[in-house]
Amino acid sequence: MKLIKKYWDEQPLIVILWLAVIFRLLAVIFAKGWGMFDDHFIVIESAGSWTAGHDYNSWLPGSASNTGPTGHNFFYPGFHYLLFSCLNWLGWSDPQIKMYVVRFLHAGLSLITVYCGYRIAETLQGKKAARLAGLLLAVFWFMPWMSVRNLVEMVTVPFLMMGYWLILKKRENNHLFLIWFLAGICFGLSFNIRPQTVFFPLCIALITLFQKKWRETFALSLGAILCAVAIQGGIDYYFWGYPFAEILGYIRVCFTERNDYISLPWYNYFLTIFGLLIPPVSFFLFWGFIRKWKKYFIIFLPVLVFFIFHSSFPNKQERFILPMIPIFIVIGSIGWQEFAEQSKFWKERHRLRSFCWGFFWVINTVLLLTFTFTYSKKARVESMRYLSKYPNFQSITVIDEENDPELMPKFYLNQWPYCASECSLDLSVDSILNVAANPKAPPPRFILFTGEKNIQPMVIKARKFFPGLIYETTVEPGFIDRLVHWLNPINKNRSIFIYRNTQIIPKKIN
Repeated sequence: MKLIKKYWDEQPLIVILWLAVIFRLLAVIFAKGWGMFDDHFIVIESAGSWTAGHDYNSWLPGSASNTGPTGHNFFYPGFHYLLFSCLNWLGWSDPQIKMYVVRFLHAGLSLITVYCGYRIAETLQGKKAARLAGLLLAVFWFMPWMSVRNLVEMVTVPFLMMGYWLILKKRENNHLFLIWFLAGICFGLSFNIRPQTVFFPLCIALITLFQKKWRETFALSLGAILCAVAIQGGIDYYFWGYPFAEILGYIRVCFTERNDYISLPWYNYFLTIFGLLIPPVSFFLFWGFIRKWKKYFIIFLPVLVFFIFHSSFPNKQERFILPMIPIFIVIGSIGWQEFAEQSKFWKERHRLRSFCWGFFWVINTVLLLTFTFTYSKKARVESMRYLSKYPNFQSITVIDEENDPELMPKFYLNQWPYCASECSLDLSVDSILNVAANPKAPPPRFILFTGEKNIQPMVIKARKFFPGLIYETTVEPGFIDRLVHWLNPINKNRSIFIYRNTQIIPKKIN
């Protein structure tokens, strides 16, 4: 303990980075699966299918059902395509091994967020504020688990933090243009991953322009624009013959389908921040951030505009505001530390302050240990891994008791069969079975039933079409999956009952 205290007092960044490394490595090993739809089916499923010669989402020109740009960014999934191709070349074909590599790379990338967050706070306020900011970025309950996910909202954060660190750290004036140019490239990379982060370099450029800092404005804009044109523009030009085709498609989809997803009230993201960052500390950080708005306006304005945009947009999902959370934590830590040391109220109430932070650390530690070891969407992943031992898959069917079958991650199956439930416009049991029994479609080798109640009525219906169906096994969801489903049934984490079609596969493979 004396040694740890010595390092904490003398070299806090080393301690913070070690904590960040330890929990992220634990997440690499134990936090299998995925968190939300997009961090698997938009990224991993797409890239995995490309390496196998398929196009799961029909994004690419020439695919059977593709009619043009769909508004999806090829840059980030394309990186995974190259990575999976290299791993296949090395002979690492097991999907779980590939995902260990993916999580490890993302864990390493996320350390940039911790390092830059500490350095930013240290530059702006000093070591005490930096220790709090760095510690929160390292071990906030959601950070290790989210850092190894394939969410573009998290992957974009290290580049935002690098950009901010470059423009805020102390430097010699003779390197001013180069530093701001490099910061522009960092912000450009963040834009290539998550287009909504364009508000960060745009607001910074407007502030420096208003301050008549012509060199900084030009360098930042040049770096960001060149990066966006070279990567996003270049990739789209290669595929579609003109630059920014997918960005234009994405903007069109966002506005034409803005009411087709989750529409929540304007104040929803306030609730997200206050809940995600654990009260009462979330209120401390919010107050700390607000009270420093004038002094750190170059940080405050981009975050404010980003927050207002997402709050005013009908489609709201909690992950959308993740790009602003780390810099919000950094400035909130700075503002709170300064306020707590100057406030007469808090000076006279040390025990209350200690209780608030003690409560926070207890709750945070419980959540941190829980989520760092959480295998999310376990039933779906393990059901595909179970079936992967059967070769030459041609067809699979998924039937759900609520007429809303879940998408199965074929990446873990390591094969890309036809799926009747993905080709049916009507997701009722009868409709899916009619599609599966179409003479022009390959008969399903397996039918997967999902639900919590009695699945026998669905099995009876299926046997009218496929009399050779027999029960093979059940794959159960993990504890956290069951808990999340119980708290909010919209999260369809349920048991999967696997039935084999003996007319196609007579014998079970052990």
